[in-house]
Amino acid sequence: MSKRRTEGGPPIPARSNKKCQFTCLEQSGGGGVYKSAIEAVVRLNSTSTLLPSIEASPSTDLHSVQHSEGIQNYSKMSETVFKGYAVKDGSKWDEFEVMEYQPKNWEETDVEIAITHCGVCGSDVHTINGGWGGAPYPLVVGHEIVGKVIRVGSQVKDIKVGDRVGVGAQISACYDCRACNSNNENYCPKQTDTYGHFYPDGIKTMGGYSTAIRANHRFVFPIPDGVESRHAASMLCAGLTVYSPLSRNGCGPGKKVAIIGIGGLGHYAILFAKALGAEVTAFTQSDRKVKDIEALGADHIVITGNDANFHKPYDRQFDIIVCTRDSSRDMPLAEYLSMLWVNGKFIVAGLPDDPLPPISAFALLPNGANLGGSHIGSKVEALAMLQLAAEKGIKPWIEELPMKDVGKAIRGVFQNKARYRYVLTQDLV
Repeated sequence: MSKRRTEGGPPIPARSNKKCQFTCLEQSGGGGVYKSAIEAVVRLNSTSTLLPSIEASPSTDLHSVQHSEGIQNYSKMSETVFKGYAVKDGSKWDEFEVMEYQPKNWEETDVEIAITHCGVCGSDVHTINGGWGGAPYPLVVGHEIVGKVIRVGSQVKDIKVGDRVGVGAQISACYDCRACNSNNENYCPKQTDTYGHFYPDGIKTMGGYSTAIRANHRFVFPIPDGVESRHAASMLCAGLTVYSPLSRNGCGPGKKVAIIGIGGLGHYAILFAKALGAEVTAFTQSDRKVKDIEALGADHIVITGNDANFHKPYDRQFDIIVCTRDSSRDMPLAEYLSMLWVNGKFIVAGLPDDPLPPISAFALLPNGANLGGSHIGSKVEALAMLQLAAEKGIKPWIEELPMKDVGKAIRGVFQNKARYRYVLTQDLV
């Protein structure tokens, strides 16, 4: 059997198929399949009960592309051109070029979405600039995706063509483990990220700065009518990243919640903690965002500045602290932990490039403090978050830009200029 290879990925064994096969021309050196060859297959199949092989001249560089579902599945083949704004070199992480790429191989549990909006996340910056390690370039990032459903697999029952839906930072899981079977698929040990990972067959995952995306229906979230697409987009990573720990740790009436770091994540944390009914205190390093924090609805604001004793008035005050700081440099972690009530939870939601500062075990003892993390959220939590946003009229603070201005948005996030999320609107189709 022949093998084909995706850029940056492992060899992919060709799949056997006794029913039918076709052969596609590949662009020399580019790795993309000619659209004309695909369209030829679709046209032939629409007029014929048998799909003949498509042959090319012996001199042409060919790879056999074979499909396990046979003729019936070719009649449903997508004609979508998958292309997006890609970073091709980590040393030029804010320079994007449009490129076509191979999407996920279709399965009958999948949904195909024409993208209308995509939020710009701090994760995108950390990935393409190498802050979290090397990335498999070329890479299309973006995992705050909203669009319209254009294709639905036969095994999908809760989503239909035309629905408005979203996809967040995770796009696949094993579906069989304890986590997947307990609505904790976001903690599946075999999870696949929406971009920069590889499916088992070697196809690289590409994100939402693009025309379309395919995803297993379990990672596709219907958007309620009460939430605009431009507002829903950044909820699917930033919003869910803070909603999940708030929800799981009992945020609600009678609870005191502190939010540390008021950026893209922090502004969402204030919005959702207030919507859930908690008393919210925002900790910020300077007075530059005080008016914004007041407008977001925080009950109290603490400007930490260079005050080494900022924490003392809040000793054992908070049931939950959500830390969204993007930098761990000079983080007063022990002081933060001292502000927790007995068995209170300090949840790290921001992911700095550098390690957290070391602390003594004794810092956890006086109040039985719990130091933990959180990874995005489950589909159950995503749907609950979106419904809460619809019911409470939650609207993130966003700046919309055409997708071609992605470089400007990425630089804005890197320079901490976003107030408080950038959302890209489709301009490739």
